[in-house]
Amino acid sequence: MVVSRYRGIGPVLGYYLYKATKAVEFYRPIMYLFFLGQGLTFTQIAILEAVYNLTTLLGEVPTGYVGDRVGRRNSLLVGTVLISLTLCGIGLATSFPAFVGLYICWSLGYNFRSGSEDAWLYDTLTDDLSEDEFARVRGRGESASLAVGAGAAVAGGYLGSIDLSYPWFVAGAVTALGAVVLITLEEPDTYEESDAADLSLRRTVGIVGDALSQRNIRAFILYYYVLYAAVTYLVFVFLQPIFETVVVDAGVSPDRVESLLGWFYAAYSLLGAVISYYTGAIRDRVGIRTWFLVLPLLLGTALAGMYVVPALAIPTFLLVRGLSDVTRSFAGQYINDRIDTLGRATVLSAMAMVSGLAVIPFQLGSGVISDMVSPLFAVAVGGVILVVGSALVLLWEPPVTETAGS
Repeated sequence: MVVSRYRGIGPVLGYYLYKATKAVEFYRPIMYLFFLGQGLTFTQIAILEAVYNLTTLLGEVPTGYVGDRVGRRNSLLVGTVLISLTLCGIGLATSFPAFVGLYICWSLGYNFRSGSEDAWLYDTLTDDLSEDEFARVRGRGESASLAVGAGAAVAGGYLGSIDLSYPWFVAGAVTALGAVVLITLEEPDTYEESDAADLSLRRTVGIVGDALSQRNIRAFILYYYVLYAAVTYLVFVFLQPIFETVVVDAGVSPDRVESLLGWFYAAYSLLGAVISYYTGAIRDRVGIRTWFLVLPLLLGTALAGMYVVPALAIPTFLLVRGLSDVTRSFAGQYINDRIDTLGRATVLSAMAMVSGLAVIPFQLGSGVISDMVSPLFAVAVGGVILVVGSALVLLWEPPVTETAGS
């Protein structure tokens, strides 16, 4: 057992329990059906997504700074409670203005958790000189989350068939259990012994600037947080319409699409859980550097090939889902190894902000292309951009180096 390596297995097991309470799969299969059922138009749904992304961009660094000042666990607690209340509120909401306000709260909740989660875990492992196990432990945490999500997706589909608001209430209740788990956890000694109490906003901005300008980080930001993250985001956005097109063309009745989506979400969550569990083994055998050199080119080629052979969409979506959390864990390991404890949550939040900013032009461009041609063609264009862009970055500067620079 990996957790036996650490002094006091409570924090690591607590982290696994916390990850298991991320209940997104309850509502994800019926999310847009619910909004349409509440009378929202597609334009209003698009505005909600834009509001969410804008709030994320504006809130990432400030909430990361809060996490560095008041504690990563406290930041996680605030975010978890806010998300739990928001999910219940969405289940009760009936008007577009109410959804706008709730989406802002929803995004802020994730802002409070985005940088602080990885920062808390990395510093907790650092207490026992086990920070090199970050990718392994984070991968198993994602595995726990996805394993629960597989059952949650099926349950959410059935709950939604009774009432489309029920999955939101259940998701809110399960998320609230995460707050109970967080209360039992403590701040890592590495954080407590840092100068976080004296961390000014100006100093924080300087720390973030220094981190982003490091030679062994700047190319990786463009390579992963801009190109790879933005293109894979398109996969999740267009999964449902592409899935519908593929299965209906294969002879499936349109009336069965929604139920099949629930099972498909469950299947790809389960696949992601299995692969994420072996994150550490993959790192040991493949290596983070080889992983990032090969994966963008492989995935970009598969996305482009979907337009020529649409049947490739199903296995490609499974591939993206199965590898996304492993890749995110490796990215977290790579960045955390190259930054210091002081300001860690803010730096990680800045990375998320860069990724969110990069997504916006991809969103707008893919939307126009989808209306003009098709979602399948839009995703294929994203694949070509990923291959070409990754090749250009590799020619400019190696995005992944072997040794830490901090």
